[in-house]
Formats: sequence, structure tokens, C-alpha cells
Amino acid sequence: MGKGFFNVPIAVNEPVKSYAPGTPERDEVLDAYNAMYKSKVDVPLYINGKDISTGNTRPLSPPHDHKHIVGQYHLAEKKHVELAISTALEARKTWSQLTWEQRAGIFLKAAELIAGPYRAKINAATMIAQSKTIHQAEIDAACELIDFLRFNVQFMTDIYMEQPESTSDAWNRVEYRPLEGFTYAVTPFNFTAIAGNLPACMALMGNVVVWKPSDSQIYSAKVIMDVFKEAGVPDGVINVVFGDPVMITNTVLSSPDFSGLHFTGSTFVFKELWKHIGENIHHYKTYPRIVGETGGKDFIIAHKTANPKQVATAISRGAFEFQGQKCSAASRAYIPKGIWNEVRTHLIEDINSFKMGSPEDMGNFITAVIHEGSFDKLAKYIDQAKEDSDTEIIAGGGYDKSKGYFIEPTVILTTNPKYTTMCTELFGPVITIYVYEDESFSETLKLVDETSEYALTGAILATDRHAIDEATKVLENSAGNFYINDKPTGAVVGQQPFGGARASGTNDKAGSAQNLMRWVSPRLIKETFVTPTDYRYPFLD
Repeated sequence: MGKGFFNVPIAVNEPVKSYAPGTPERDEVLDAYNAMYKSKVDVPLYINGKDISTGNTRPLSPPHDHKHIVGQYHLAEKKHVELAISTALEARKTWSQLTWEQRAGIFLKAAELIAGPYRAKINAATMIAQSKTIHQAEIDAACELIDFLRFNVQFMTDIYMEQPESTSDAWNRVEYRPLEGFTYAVTPFNFTAIAGNLPACMALMGNVVVWKPSDSQIYSAKVIMDVFKEAGVPDGVINVVFGDPVMITNTVLSSPDFSGLHFTGSTFVFKELWKHIGENIHHYKTYPRIVGETGGKDFIIAHKTANPKQVATAISRGAFEFQGQKCSAASRAYIPKGIWNEVRTHLIEDINSFKMGSPEDMGNFITAVIHEGSFDKLAKYIDQAKEDSDTEIIAGGGYDKSKGYFIEPTVILTTNPKYTTMCTELFGPVITIYVYEDESFSETLKLVDETSEYALTGAILATDRHAIDEATKVLENSAGNFYINDKPTGAVVGQQPFGGARASGTNDKAGSAQNLMRWVSPRLIKETFVTPTDYRYPFLD
């Protein structure tokens, strides 16, 4: 930055397109969907700017039509992971020294490529491989990823501008160096935006990355890398490997140059990674940064003054959009007895109006869960709820995997506030509801706080401001993102930085400057103008 202080474009949130009948974006994404659905894509590894085909492949199939093949991806061997590491370290020599505005330009261009020529393609890939409706794909793969890329650039410049005080005797300045070594991004299936942001935000700050996407998100990951290549990310800066997660992770974490983990996924896996890093700590050149966003058992609690229709809508959207496969999805609710019958009526009306099927039919609100393992787990919990004496299924309860992994949106009513599905993360279209006495609001707040190991998102619905204030205070540690009179999902980059604590992660707030600060190692430089020539201080006279 030797030739000027540069202002980047002011970040604004990408407008969400409607995809209403007759709109050009609807026709465009359906054309892309059909073309991609009828063709077959080959997804190689991507290392040092080169596509590497190993010949050891696995098929890519849509969850809503699991017998249909849309392509294949190649599995890495240990030598490929080692190549990704060495090539990243080589690329770091020039990438870490590139002026910040050049890095900013690359990722700003990536945002505009997604907003324009890649929008239909990345949305269609997300619809096909992750079974998202067009609205869910649009707010994720297009808008949120665009927002991450734009706002990260703005946050980067805000960080760089934060400087210490200087005096007439010395000039103090801080440079925000990238981490020494390479970083490791492990990304989930459920959000294309998260998959793109985790490696991109580290690379933006001058780091080099080995990226392992989820096996169930590889189709849209391929589109992300196509965008990054066209945007000008240099060879070796972001390297992508697929395959055995244990082998890949063991290889990465065994390198003394490993310097950071950016993870989104299950709590158990994250804890195991943390443990593994701890066991290797004497082997590393530096203390690795560990950032993770993991599970959730997210709640809705309604007060007796809440509007029953608003409560029902918060449940319908919060629990069942994208089949409940959001770490922020509502999966337990606490409803006061006085409004329960009305909430129940509205909720069942909503669920009965849902259409379920392929995302190609834009009249469908519900599509398939991600894979057979998820389907089987959910079916097991639903079957158990049908048998137990303290539960009743009041909506849904059906499932069918003959063509796709379809689970009906299911509502379990329980008299046991510590019933299994009130405590266990299911990651599917299942919510469990406990009805409490109107006068027991304070006790129920404590129950909400004590029931789950997680603390990601939660919501209070009420018109009584004292009740809202009480809930906000009592549930202070129960959710990293807390919503008042809304569903507990839908955080927007630049508006609601996202992350939770307890077993939900390190709460480093993706989509904020706090997260980017984890990927730099500041260096203070003090320049003294008149250097002392005598060691003696006045007190010695």
C-alpha cells in the first residue's frame, strides 16, 4: 500500500430476487437446473491451479432423486494432500506480500461474478446437490456468499486502519500479517456461502489454504472454485481436496506449518480436531488458531402475550425451511398453555399447506434431507416418538426414501421437557414442543437455559416488554444470536454477525471483523526518530 490509502466500495447487502412466475431469473435458473441435471460433471482435485484426476471416483446424486447421477468427484491420496500443503507454502511467499488492495480486488470481482454470470449456475448447483428450494439457494449460494465477499473486504480495510497512538518521538504502527504457515478449511454441506467464505476470508487476509468441502456439497464447491479462478485467485492460494476426512485431516495436522483451522460442522468432530491439535502442539511452529461453528439445539419460547399467528409462522419457517438442516433451525419450542390451541391450529394449517418434492417444482416448500444416513437417523427418532408414552406426533411423522430422502415436516408434542428430542440435535424437519403453564414463564426460561449443551440461536416472542427483558437476561448465555419477535434463523452478513458458544463453537462471528482478526498476526513497529546515545536516566544524577 505504498502509493495511497484506497477506499473500497461501500459494502451493501445483495438484494434477494423473488423468482416469482414470469420473472427472468426464474427462467434462467430453471434452464441452468435442467441443463446441469441432464449432464454429468467431473470434479477433480484442484491443487496449485491444476485439475488433478485420480481415477478413484465417487458419484454425485441429488438427495431428492438419489438414483440419478449428475457427475463424479475424485478422491485424494495422502500424496495429493501433501502436495496441496507444499504448494500452498510456496504460494505464500508471494501471496502474503501482495498489496492488500490487489487481494481486495480479486474477492470483490468474485462477488460480482456470482451476482451476475454465475448466479443461476451456483443456485442451480445448490438446488441439485443440496436439495434447496430456489429461495433457500438464492439467500445462501448467491446473496450470502456475495455479502461475505463484499463485507469481508470492508472489514479488512477497517482492521488495517486501526492503528496505535504515536508521539513526536516515535511513530507506532501495526501491520496485520497473515499467519505463518498454511490454514485448513473444513466446510459443511448445508450452506454454499459458508463453504465459500471459510477459505476465502482467510485467503483475503493473506493466508494460503487447504480446503476440504463436505462430500455432499462438492457440486457447488466446484462452481465456487470456478468463480475464484476467474476472479484471479493465484495458483496455490486455495487448494481443494476431497476424500477420506480422517486421512486428509491427519496429514494436514501432522505438518509443523499448520497454523489455523476454520471449521463448520458437528460438535463431536470439532472437539476431536481440537484434541488432535492439542496432542500435536509441541510439533507446530506456532500456536494454531482454532475457529469453529458447530451444532445447535435452537429454541423458540413464547410468552402468554405473544401473537399466536406470529408464533406459528416463526415455527413453520424457523423449523422447516431447508428441511431444518440449518445449525440455527428451531428444533424445540416452549409455548404457554393459554395460547397453545390457537398456535397449534395455525401451525397445523401451515404444515398441511406445505408441498414436498423436487426443488425444480418451485411450488414445493419442502424437499429432501441430505443423505441416507440423515434420513435413517431422523426416521429412528420419529418412530421412537410414536412409541413413547410422553410424546404425541401432531403433524407429519411419515417418511419415504424410495426415490429421494423425504421426511415429512414433523411436530412432536411432549409432556417431558427433557425428552430426547428436546435435547438432541437432529438436523432435520422435526421440532418438539413443550406446553407450559402461563404462570411458569420464569421457571421455563431456566429450563430453556439448562436443557441443551448448545448455545447457538434462540428466540423470544412476546408483547410484554418486561417478559422480553427477563428472557434476554436469563438466556444471556443460551444463544450467540438471540432474536426478539422473530424466528431464530436468517442472520444477514453485516447486520447479524453469526456464531454461538458452549458446544456451538468459538463464537468468532462469521461475517464480521472479529472473525477476520483471527486470521492475522499483528506486528507492532516502533520507529524512534532521535535515538538515545547515553544509557543514564535522570534519576541516576
